[in-house]
Amino acid sequence: MKIINEFREFAVKGNAIDMAVGVIIGAAFGKIVSSMIDDLIMPLIAGIMRSGVDFSNYFFFLGSTESAVPPVLTEARKLGPVLAFGNFVTIMINFVILAFCVFMLVKFINSLRAKPAPTPSTPPAPSSEELLLTEIRDLLKHKS
Repeated sequence: MKIINEFREFAVKGNAIDMAVGVIIGAAFGKIVSSMIDDLIMPLIAGIMRSGVDFSNYFFFLGSTESAVPPVLTEARKLGPVLAFGNFVTIMINFVILAFCVFMLVKFINSLRAKPAPTPSTPPAPSSEELLLTEIRDLLKHKS
């Protein structure tokens, strides 16, 4: 019974609930960003390059073959080892876009937070002109 009570305390703590909400929202945000990359950004990049680029089929064939290497990665893998860098390029582009989106999200959330009240600070030290004027004022007071 003690272990059930401990689990109940853990499950309803604010941190555990916050973490669960963060994971759920993070998964949904990941889907949004993945769709943005796959459906919007990558087609634009392919259109700019004007060749209908599919990065997943970028590779270097490392095996020796006397026949022509097929342009499709799956077929090239059947003939021998390949250095498939296209998928890596796609994942790196996805990472950079995702990191930028997270950065912008955090920046937006930070802008929504209430600004802390300004703390009372000590007044700045008087300038040399102010000190000289103060001395003159004090001298005039003593004279009269």
